[in-house]
Amino acid sequence: MNERVSPSGRTPSTAAPVARLIEALHKLPGIGPKSAQRLTYYLLRAPEAEARALAEAVVELKEKIILCSTCQNVTEVDPCGICADPSRDHSMICVVEEPLDILAMERTHSFRGLYHVLHGAISPMEGVGPEDLKLNELVARLGNGDVQELIMATNPNLEGEATAMYVSRLISPRGVRVTRLARGLPMGADLEYADDVTLTRALENRQEV
Repeated sequence: MNERVSPSGRTPSTAAPVARLIEALHKLPGIGPKSAQRLTYYLLRAPEAEARALAEAVVELKEKIILCSTCQNVTEVDPCGICADPSRDHSMICVVEEPLDILAMERTHSFRGLYHVLHGAISPMEGVGPEDLKLNELVARLGNGDVQELIMATNPNLEGEATAMYVSRLISPRGVRVTRLARGLPMGADLEYADDVTLTRALENRQEV
């Protein structure tokens, strides 16, 4: 007779600490029940030092990482290294959805302005509205008149397009030029997976929103 298996992969005979880790890993994006089980049993067999190093890295991440009060990127110091760099062009801000998108843009070595991370995109289906994004912080950065252009580098999908249009309507009355990355980026793709050449061409051929 087969043992009953729960959605998280736990059976009645599974030890509680094992089941707890399986359930915790299963909550991570992209980790299904089977992957959660494999990762759990890998850590169970791994040397204790390796498992402790992983646990300590997670704790350190939560304890030391903060959001830059200027651009909302993840950082250990405030302001972050990019915002504090006097060689960056402070008249241009590239608006992205997530911190990973900044890494993708920086790989191109084609943009020397500043960034702003929204931490998401407008998505009514998922209950994400403008009030859930870092838009108030973006508007506040335009108060001193130094910023001349916002480059909308949200992802080329429905949510990204809706977010870009909302920001354009919000910002345009302030006299700041709002542009959008050119269609060198494939529709439906995430910015973090784009190659460097595609990102560079999209940045160079940006258009008015």
